[in-house]
Amino acid sequence: MASHRRPKQPSRTRVTVLTTAAAAVVAISAQAANAAPSAKPTKDEVKSKVDKLYEEAEKATEAYDGAKEKQAKLEKEISALQDKVARGQGELNKLRDGIGTMASAQYRNGSIDPSLQLFLSSDPDSYLDKASTLDQLSGQQVEALRKIQEKQRELSQERQEATDKLKDLATARTQLGKNKEEVQGKLAAAQKLLNSLSAAERAALQADQNRASRASERTALSGNPGTGSGRAGAAFAAAQTKIGDPYQWGSTGPSSFDCSGLTSWAYGQAGVSIPRTSQAQANAGTRIYNKSDLQVGDLVLFNSDLSHIGLYAGNGQVLHAPHTGANVRYESLDNMVFEFGVRV
Repeated sequence: MASHRRPKQPSRTRVTVLTTAAAAVVAISAQAANAAPSAKPTKDEVKSKVDKLYEEAEKATEAYDGAKEKQAKLEKEISALQDKVARGQGELNKLRDGIGTMASAQYRNGSIDPSLQLFLSSDPDSYLDKASTLDQLSGQQVEALRKIQEKQRELSQERQEATDKLKDLATARTQLGKNKEEVQGKLAAAQKLLNSLSAAERAALQADQNRASRASERTALSGNPGTGSGRAGAAFAAAQTKIGDPYQWGSTGPSSFDCSGLTSWAYGQAGVSIPRTSQAQANAGTRIYNKSDLQVGDLVLFNSDLSHIGLYAGNGQVLHAPHTGANVRYESLDNMVFEFGVRV
């Protein structure tokens, strides 16, 4: 009788390996079938991305400007405090010398007042707290000791204030470095995108920008800008002399500017000091929310975070320093997100 053997079943491990391999082959095949060469972004797509990066870079620039202004302010305050502490220490030394002179005079007369001797070897703060001691001193000595006590307290407070401000300065410097890196990173990314375009495409983008600038300038001039009065008019007239100067982040002139650098410089030429950043300049005067109420030379704020600013030029136009790669120019208010104006 013939022997019938059942065929050997494949092991579970072998089945699993074969199944996994088959799935991998199917997945790779599907990816290969669906994969298409990545399309090169169009000129308009690149422009949109670059504009977004420039906007982000400008926000970082305003943060950088704020940190830089804070650093400068702290450095000035610390210097003044250090000078004050040095003068105070000199005054304290003179007061102590006066007490020493009293002691010397008493010594020459044959004795030193025990209370004065105790003072010279201990802390006058704790010493003067003992009321009984005051009865042992002359009026002149009491006054001298009180002056020393007050000067020591004053010096201690000033030294602590200087120490605190030095800590704040270190924080401000760290923040300044972070803001600078962020700006540079955004600008580098924008430049990389622009470099991906052909020379002809880059030239076309520049031509579009030049046409827009010329059209805006014609519109602004047709409205006879520059007729503002008072300090606003003087600030606007100063800004007009900078048309064509390049945007440079962190710059306040006189030959390059960022947006708030231009406005602060312009008002400075009119004899008016306003804060450095756009967010701070937003509080430099009376806010105007209706575009029709704007006057030539008013500050004009854009974006919900107030990260951009310019000067109203009349006829629905703004004179501003736009972004990296652009020059100081006129532009329609409608090209940006208008928030409000400020009359300084």
